[in-house]
Amino acid sequence: MKSMNGLERIKTALKLQEADRVPHFERVATSVREAILPGASEEDFIEHMDLDGIRFVDRTHSWDYEIFDESKHIKKDQWGGLVRYTTEDNPVPMDPAIKSEKDLDAYVPPDPDAPHRYEYLQRLVKRFKGERAIMVGLTDIFALGRENFLGDIGYFRAMVKNPDLIERVNEIILDYQLRYAKNCIELGADVLWINGDWAMTEKPMVSRQFTEKFLAPPLKKLVDFAHERGIPCVKHTDGNIWPIYDVILDTGIDGLHPIDPMAGMDIGEAKEKFGDRVCLCGNVSCAFSLVSGTVEEVKQETKEVIRKAGKGGGFICMSSNSIHSGVNPKNYVAMVEAIREYGSYPLALD
Repeated sequence: MKSMNGLERIKTALKLQEADRVPHFERVATSVREAILPGASEEDFIEHMDLDGIRFVDRTHSWDYEIFDESKHIKKDQWGGLVRYTTEDNPVPMDPAIKSEKDLDAYVPPDPDAPHRYEYLQRLVKRFKGERAIMVGLTDIFALGRENFLGDIGYFRAMVKNPDLIERVNEIILDYQLRYAKNCIELGADVLWINGDWAMTEKPMVSRQFTEKFLAPPLKKLVDFAHERGIPCVKHTDGNIWPIYDVILDTGIDGLHPIDPMAGMDIGEAKEKFGDRVCLCGNVSCAFSLVSGTVEEVKQETKEVIRKAGKGGGFICMSSNSIHSGVNPKNYVAMVEAIREYGSYPLALD
């Protein structure tokens, strides 16, 4: 088979076809990158590991923050909520922006057209366009609504007692995300990656009825918007999505990440049930093997994941969430090596 570059591999997988080899990319924590390639930028690390794509998150690279309490490492994000910074790359939500419907009446959303939001994307386009897939992360409307706008309790309560409030919040966020996505696509983004969990380890966060009513419609609008412009979409959600996987797929997404093994999501079963509808992205365990396993255990698990999900294409081999700060750097390198060793098409693993 003709050799492909990273962009071609990922596009081929998202079309449910076989590339020359199983594609791979990750969001890698700064500490892990530093251990593997000291002093390297994120872009240099991508080149060094020869990853097929680069995925960045809107929270990190395009949102605005202002200092709220420097001594406690608390900032106000662009939506008006408070977040606390720790040693991890992503801040922790502390206090939502909207305490009452009256607050929403006077609410002024951030400007998605502010030029500084796109400086990092423009840098990536200049360096990687046409060679590696440039994936823009957008935070899911449901995740933003419950974490940054109303808080978990406020959002879940409003679903039952004040659904109009949910619709208003969703509309504000969706308007921003559509305009942000439009700008990213026009600047050269290849894929939209929509972050935000819909499920916990045991079960979905809300009922199937509420998933269909409040969560799926905004996602479908984002997906339709991207598809109209020839751009594929990947949805990330941890947790046990077995009860709602068809609702998620019906939004038209092209890829689903990470098929969470901690939640009982076996990627072989997912391949059998819906691998003909969506590209599977996952699911080498970043809770166990990548953290505390041996190099050989990581290689064997990676091989098994490829065996289960890689046949016929439509598969991107990744971790079961991300290469977070707890991952053993040597184990991540072993995973990448195993993908190269066992992931060439046609597969010969049965």
